[in-house]
Amino acid sequence: MDIVAIGMGLSFALVWSSAFSAAHMIVAAAPPLWALVLRFLLAGIIGVSIAAALGQTPRLTRGQWRATAVFGLCQNALYLGLNYIAMQRVDASLAAIIASTMPLIVALAGWAFLGERLRPLGVAGLVAGFVGVTVIMATRLQGGAPAWGVALCGVAVVALSLATLTVRGTSSGGNVLMIVGLQMLVGAVVLGVVAGLTEPFRVTVTPALAAAFVYVTLVPGLLATWIWFMLVNRIGPTRAATFHFLNPFFGVLIAAVLLHEQVGPSDILGVAIIAAGIFAVQWSRTRRVAPAAH
Repeated sequence: MDIVAIGMGLSFALVWSSAFSAAHMIVAAAPPLWALVLRFLLAGIIGVSIAAALGQTPRLTRGQWRATAVFGLCQNALYLGLNYIAMQRVDASLAAIIASTMPLIVALAGWAFLGERLRPLGVAGLVAGFVGVTVIMATRLQGGAPAWGVALCGVAVVALSLATLTVRGTSSGGNVLMIVGLQMLVGAVVLGVVAGLTEPFRVTVTPALAAAFVYVTLVPGLLATWIWFMLVNRIGPTRAATFHFLNPFFGVLIAAVLLHEQVGPSDILGVAIIAAGIFAVQWSRTRRVAPAAH
């Protein structure tokens, strides 16, 4: 892993974690699904336009189209849609912590369904990660966090894990920025139908809402997705996912600074346990696959 990959990974982790606080600002003043529809539509148009200007085309293989559709449905429509609904009542820091368990779920799915072996360090990391989540969720539920909101965040991270498993197939063969834009448009179409059936379109426009919307559209929406695709292509999904161990720290820190959310001792303990578990799982998998890289 060279210095460029490290810089890309750190940038992705910071930007990805900041999206939760920005989203919390958005759902306080706008219907969550309609906000996402507009975000995905704008980001998709911008992404496709820039890609076309760079000479990229939407002529994808059948596998790329399939993977793009799955990625757009799982990451954009399900993962972000459910998180935006939940964050009307759930703290941004809690949503970020739950979402940060994605590498643990991916590793568990690989072991349970794809025949991947886990070394003892990886098994210990899985156990530690889920213990950390349990510590935080138990405290937050006792403190008044709605169970339905926590459950939506849980379903969302499962959808994100499925999207992550499709990244390599989505981005292989080039046209990465075009694919990023297209999967945004997939999310806009799917959520547009749902929002039209379930949400009234009422928005209270404020400077904070405008700033948060522009930020999530351009930075976590386009930039972070592009960084992630390029990082996976550069070092592979296992090594790239190692950077997710930073997300619990960044998510809680940014929410505390921007939204003044309270962070208790159990949150700090749980975040540390989750981060250690994620790092152990990814380190175990990286060490196992390292010889094949030569």
